Amino acid sequence: MSTEQLSRAARPPRVRIARVFGYLLLIVISAASAYPLLWMLITSVRPRNTVFGGGFLPDEFTFDAYRQAWTDLNFPRHFMITLVITVITVLGVVALATLAGYAFAHLEFRGQQFIYVTLLSTIMLPVTAIVIPLFLELDALGLLGSQTGLVLVYIGTSVPFAMFLMRVFFETLPHELVQAARVDGAGEFAIFARVMLPLAAPGAATVVIFQFMNTWNEFLFAQTFLKTPEQLPLQPVLYAAVGQHSTDWPLLCASLTMSILPIIMVYMRMQRRFVAGMTLGAVKS
Repeated sequence: MSTEQLSRAARPPRVRIARVFGYLLLIVISAASAYPLLWMLITSVRPRNTVFGGGFLPDEFTFDAYRQAWTDLNFPRHFMITLVITVITVLGVVALATLAGYAFAHLEFRGQQFIYVTLLSTIMLPVTAIVIPLFLELDALGLLGSQTGLVLVYIGTSVPFAMFLMRVFFETLPHELVQAARVDGAGEFAIFARVMLPLAAPGAATVVIFQFMNTWNEFLFAQTFLKTPEQLPLQPVLYAAVGQHSTDWPLLCASLTMSILPIIMVYMRMQRRFVAGMTLGAVKS
């Protein structure tokens, strides 16, 4: 018998039963989590009159909903608007959060803790509590109804949490690296860009994934601050497909299926760094 087989045989029956129960529980949770996504995919390729009247798998598959979403909802235009807004927001948030995270983790300046706590306290504010102040502020600045104003709102409301994450990541890195670079005569920005930032890449990847997902799926600010339908990103447009008395479910599911593809691609591209970032510091001595 191999070593693995011997170790399995040596396990008490309670341990094996608990392990089997744990696997079954994980399978049930995974199935429950995957079911809405699977239902959305199947509904997007079935005839409209069989959404709730037919079986789980349709007798006929059709891609008419995808063609209708592409043309009737002007999907390409709103997709590009969302992509541009999201990319600019992610770049702005990552740049500001990494700089602020490094400053709070490895620099000392007057009022450091007060500023940090003040910025961090904004995370506790519910979104609905700041909609009206932001609306009035954008109106006073002449940015109400513009995508520039929406991007500034996204960046301003997202930086505190991203800064908190990046400070945690920078604090897990050895402070001796910063001290050694200072002894060698390097400036603070050079230390940040050449020494610490490459080591904090998992943290930056975590911020990119969270920020991309949150900005791509944001609805309330876009619906409130943009006036004309031509300027709207995807989420308000997709919500408009939900009717008051009836909804074209294949059309809605096809639109949602196409809209989640960028999020999946970003996560697949950065999943290794994301996992490394989530476990960073777990085994730090």
